[in-house]
Amino acid sequence: MNLLENRKARFDYELTDNIEAGIALTGWEVKSLRKKEGNLKGAWVKLDKGEAWLVNCKITPWKFGEMAAQDPHAPRKLLLHKKEILKLSAKQQEQKIAVVPLRIYMSKGKIKCELGVGKGRKRYEKKQMLKERSIDRAAQQEIKNF
Repeated sequence: MNLLENRKARFDYELTDNIEAGIALTGWEVKSLRKKEGNLKGAWVKLDKGEAWLVNCKITPWKFGEMAAQDPHAPRKLLLHKKEILKLSAKQQEQKIAVVPLRIYMSKGKIKCELGVGKGRKRYEKKQMLKERSIDRAAQQEIKNF
């Protein structure tokens, strides 16, 4: 079951790999995510000292909790194997790739994060992709009306 989704990431990045990771969350964060209250827009993954962190992911504070202890933009630790983190950091330094969260979902009662690995698209590549989509959509419409 999808809780949050970053649809813009598939448009902004040319993704080559997907990785599933767990997230270390507190109680109020889990309760807010179950209500689908949050946003992955602009979120990214920071690899630092053998750890992976989800940065700039907004989880709306739970309204029944203690407001002083709730930071909606706090970095959250991603649970990955050490080999995966080393592989990602090597790719990131060598090939200048980006690691972005695609969606947060529940699997067997646990909250997981799907990460996409790829290169960022340039502005002209995005425009070209939009042109191709509109041409394909027009062609499909013509075939349907014929």
